[in-house]
Amino acid sequence: MSQKIMVVEDELSISTLLQFNLEQAGFEVITAMDGRKGLELAEMEKPDLMVLDLMLPEMDGLEVCKNLRQKQIFIPILMLTAKDDEFDKVLGLELGADDYMTKPFSPREVVARVKAILRRTKQMAVEEAAPVEEAEKLTIGEVEVYPENYEAFYKGTALELTPKEFELLVYLSKNKNRVLTREQLLSAVWNYDFVGDTRIVDVHISHLREKIEENTRKPIYIKTIRGMGYKLEVPQ
Repeated sequence: MSQKIMVVEDELSISTLLQFNLEQAGFEVITAMDGRKGLELAEMEKPDLMVLDLMLPEMDGLEVCKNLRQKQIFIPILMLTAKDDEFDKVLGLELGADDYMTKPFSPREVVARVKAILRRTKQMAVEEAAPVEEAEKLTIGEVEVYPENYEAFYKGTALELTPKEFELLVYLSKNKNRVLTREQLLSAVWNYDFVGDTRIVDVHISHLREKIEENTRKPIYIKTIRGMGYKLEVPQ
């Protein structure tokens, strides 16, 4: 049975192009031309993933994303934006979007991103369904991470993390004291098998620092290794 992708895009030419390429890749595709209709269809159709434009009539993409998450509908979302404004991208990620792409884009890259997100979602479902004998605990200084329980703590207080922030923290914790490039993190956490936009890594690193660092300008956990990437280490 083919997976169902929903495209919410008000520009007919882009919507048609995405629908054609996604169907060629074997997906079932449903479309909506405005945010309100997209939200209604998402609740009824329950797609496996939503490709969501940021600028939409009736209700913009950020509001659609926010409403879905408030309704406890956790459809993976790939957000499309014609803006270069970093604020909109960051806000979209904070509201629960899994990834974003800036227009203009290659339809083939959209299909590749969709497949990558779906692979990651499937893998997470398999891991959650697996029997757990004893919860694994990763400790880095005053940060404690329980991958199987989907829990993380800093100084004994539970951290409120988005799914991607948690996955990133787990991967960094399992590779503590190792320098990891942005491309490695993009591949491991976002499951991209091509050169993607590594800024999404920087955004999530920034979010993690805000939650586990006393001073984000002088981080003691997540260190930036200039010209290479990042490293999670136990504070001295």
